[in-house]
Amino acid sequence: MSKVYTTEELIQILAAERQACLKGERLKLEVTVSGNPVIDQFIRTDGLQKFNAYQDFKAAIHDYQREHQISGIVWREMNVKGKSLHYPEVNAELTALSSDLEILKAAKNSVLEFWYEVTASMDLYLSFNNSKQHQQIIPADVERIAQRTEWASLLKWENSSFLEIILQLGWGKPEEAYYKRGRPRSGSEYIHAVNPGNRPIG
Repeated sequence: MSKVYTTEELIQILAAERQACLKGERLKLEVTVSGNPVIDQFIRTDGLQKFNAYQDFKAAIHDYQREHQISGIVWREMNVKGKSLHYPEVNAELTALSSDLEILKAAKNSVLEFWYEVTASMDLYLSFNNSKQHQQIIPADVERIAQRTEWASLLKWENSSFLEIILQLGWGKPEEAYYKRGRPRSGSEYIHAVNPGNRPIG
């Protein structure tokens, strides 16, 4: 019986393949930019060839995950203001199985409770236009968004003089929600919490 790779091993394999593609060691040579051979001969396609080679490899890994039922979940730890939370998240390079989505849904309330607790005195902003713009909101707005979403994840930017805690509220498949390419069946909203007087940077 052949070995079945673990979630951690698949993450390492994808990282190594990504580096190989970036170095030009893997190319998808049949990539065309315009579809017109006369025009394509004048356009550099090496960047596109590298990107597509990696995307093909990643799709094969996702198929492998589904075939062998290998979870895309990784467990994260967030520590803020003396409080900590251990929560699940789908690795950005892997796909979510149906069972992974159930784990994310089950963890949503604990992620929200932690976020509300550590951001109680902070200003809240909703990002839009691919996070280029932010609009200040209130906790009731967050609650309305949370009711329409299925799962939650966290991200933190912090140094000695700045703290930003980002709450991602999503629905559908996380790998489609991250880059807004799965709308409307998958997507997410990002809520940024910053200390009063600061603006989001994430």
